[in-house]
Formats: sequence, structure tokens, C-alpha cells
Amino acid sequence: MTEHSEKPDFLEISLRLRRRGRGSLVLLAAGLAAVFLVSFSLGKYPASVEDVVKILFSRVLPIPQSWSNETAGVVLRLRLPRILLGCLVGGGLSAAGAAYQSAFQNAMASPDLLGATAGSAFGAALAILLGGSSGMITASAFAFGLMTVGVTCLVGSRAQGNRVVNFILAGIMMTSLFTAGTSYIKLIADPTDQLPAITYWLMGSLNSTRLHDLAFAAVPMSVGILTLLLLRWRMNLLTLGDDAARSMGVNADALRLGVTISATLITASAVSVSGMIGWVGLVIPHLCRRLVGADNRYLLPASVLLGAAFLILVDDAARCLSTSEIPIGILTAVIGAPFFLYLILRKEGALCC
Repeated sequence: MTEHSEKPDFLEISLRLRRRGRGSLVLLAAGLAAVFLVSFSLGKYPASVEDVVKILFSRVLPIPQSWSNETAGVVLRLRLPRILLGCLVGGGLSAAGAAYQSAFQNAMASPDLLGATAGSAFGAALAILLGGSSGMITASAFAFGLMTVGVTCLVGSRAQGNRVVNFILAGIMMTSLFTAGTSYIKLIADPTDQLPAITYWLMGSLNSTRLHDLAFAAVPMSVGILTLLLLRWRMNLLTLGDDAARSMGVNADALRLGVTISATLITASAVSVSGMIGWVGLVIPHLCRRLVGADNRYLLPASVLLGAAFLILVDDAARCLSTSEIPIGILTAVIGAPFFLYLILRKEGALCC
């Protein structure tokens, strides 16, 4: 009798959580679509949402032109690459943060956990110091980000003891090393030219985004995000422990390595084109857990959607709050840090994975 009465309760809870997750994803997708369209209208050059929709669809449909050529140029050449890159970077960093937190079972894990952000920052600063072009700066940041995580994974796998702890400690060590390297580059950089460029890049920005920046980041970030979405069912098994995962036929170490590589690919790509944008990968996944729960089947898609919408909104604020554009990394810190403190201090909301 007891067994029969417990089964419907479990099924009811499961169905309720599933409906909650799917409903939240639909709302987040609708919110992202609205933010995406409205963002084209914001800025120093006005453009109505109606004109924006017509301009975008005129690329594929025969719509009579009722807008000026200047409006089309602003929408397609300036704002479209920037907003699309904001979607990729925000959604990617948020998904990477959620993946790191699930893989390492650490509520404080974020995209810079294994040193990718510090390595990318060092690579960009080095390229600026050597007088590299914007393409060289992007490529150098991307290469150093991947190299840093490669060294981190090598050290973590060779060290004795708990492998997860070893990865985290190796990441802290590499972050410290490359942060010191970046500080030294700033010390010897030309204070009239190179130092301001390095400092501005480190603060993070989507300003001056062009189609080649979007093209450079789109492929690796899309591959990383898609891989994480495909692995999200298996990632739930990591919460049960490595032994339990193995008993279900899943190699926990191989799965964790795959998740780490995918999240690192996203992080290195994002940092290489946008600079250092913090807090997105730490705060957004925790907020999504409150919306859809800890099930990665819904958590990862929700993180992508909410992270994309959040970064677009922050970039809109960066464009509109001041005549001189505010670096987006400053705004994410101003918004993210107090909100994360609120999450920590909520009595019923202890942070968990």
C-alpha cells in the first residue's frame, strides 16, 4: 500500500518539474527574441522596431524598401554583428559556467576556473605589446587560452590525489602565473599608446564588433555549446558521484574531460573577441537553477537563453548610459557582484550545484 501510494507522488513531482522547465524555456526564448529586436532600436541613431524587422527580413524576402540606406547600414553593419556576438558570448559564458559547476560539483566554479580567461588576457596583452593587428590580438588570445587549459589539464591529470581538486588547484596556479605575466606586460608597455589599449581590452567590450569577429568566434563557440547541450543528460550522472556514474556505464573522467574541453573552447573564443567579461558565467547559472532547477536537461538551455539576453541588455546599457561607451566588463561586475551577494544571503537559497 505504501509503495503504491509513493509512486504517483514521484511521478507527479517529476511531471511538475518537467512542465516547469519547459515553460521557463519558452518564456526565456520569448524574452530573448524581444530583447534581440528592441536592442536594434537603441543607440545614438534611432531605428524603429518595424524598420528593423523589415530590414532583417528583406535579406530573404522581397519586401519593398521603406527605410533609408543609412538605417539599413546601421542595423546590418554595426548593430547586427554586435548583438549576435553578444548572444554568443553571453549564452556561451553562461553555459560554460553551468557546465563547470556541474562537472566539478563546485558552486563557485566559473569560466575562468582553469585559467582560460587569464591565458587569453595574457595572449591579447602580448599581441598588443608587439604591435599586432586586431586579428592577431584575437588569434593570440584564443591560442593562449587553449594552451593554458591544456597545461592545467596535464598538470591536474599527473598530480596525485583527487583529480577534480587537482584540476582546480592547477587552474588557480595557471591563473596566478598568467595574471602576473599580464601585469608585467602592462608595466613595460608604452604608457601613451599600448597601455591604454591593453587596459581597455581587459575591461571587456563589444564595441567595434565586425562580421569577421563574429565569424571567428561563431564556429568554436557553436561547437562547444552544441556539445554541452548533447551531453547534458549524462552530466546529471556526475552529481551522483564517479562510482555511481561508472555503475551506469558512464566513464566519469572521460565525460568530465569532454565537458571541460567544450566549456574551455567556449571561454577562450568568447574572451578572444570580447575581452574579459566576468560574472556572467557565475551568476546566470545560479539564477537559472532557481527558475528551472538543477536538472541539466533544462539548466543548460536556460543558461544559454538567459545569458544571451542578459549580456545584450548590459551592452544596451553600455551604449546608452553615457556619451562615451562604458566597458561592458565594468557593468557586469556592478550588476553581478551585488546580485550574487543577494543569492548568498538569501536564507532559503544556499548556493548548491
